[in-house]
Amino acid sequence: MTEAWKFILVAGLASVSALISAETVVVVSQRVAPLRAAAAQSLAPLDQTGAASASGSGTIAKSSDGHYWADGQVNGASVRFLVDTGATAVALTPDDARRLGFTPANLTYGYRVVTAAGQARAASVKLASVTVAGARLENVDALVIEKGLDTSLLGMTYLGRLASFQATRQALILQP
Repeated sequence: MTEAWKFILVAGLASVSALISAETVVVVSQRVAPLRAAAAQSLAPLDQTGAASASGSGTIAKSSDGHYWADGQVNGASVRFLVDTGATAVALTPDDARRLGFTPANLTYGYRVVTAAGQARAASVKLASVTVAGARLENVDALVIEKGLDTSLLGMTYLGRLASFQATRQALILQP
């Protein structure tokens, strides 16, 4: 057998193998999706451990600018958040921190963070409660960003504690 024929044979076998693998992935993913949905629906909301205490899912509509903007309640006060899955933590502007009862000038800025405006200093705070679209969490870690943040960010110290969240073309769905 010549080298060309060996190459054609190996390439043909590789193609058939790739097609079979792709078909297997499609079949398995079609079977796993309903299982994930059923598991998510069977999760009971928790209230004593700082996990979500609301029932049902909440929805945040996608804005015309392509972002998800959420009006939340933090420690009983209103805060407008930009939902940011790339933000490690809930991040507060100094103005929002002041409205929540923190004194930014008295905080210890022991962290360095990178924002869209560049490097900034941040202070760690604990939020007694954060409620967005009906999904309430208690004892949420957050950062007050000293300078360079135009709006507060709803980051992963909140989002990561939800049972799930899903971005669709029209909305962000929060599952407590």
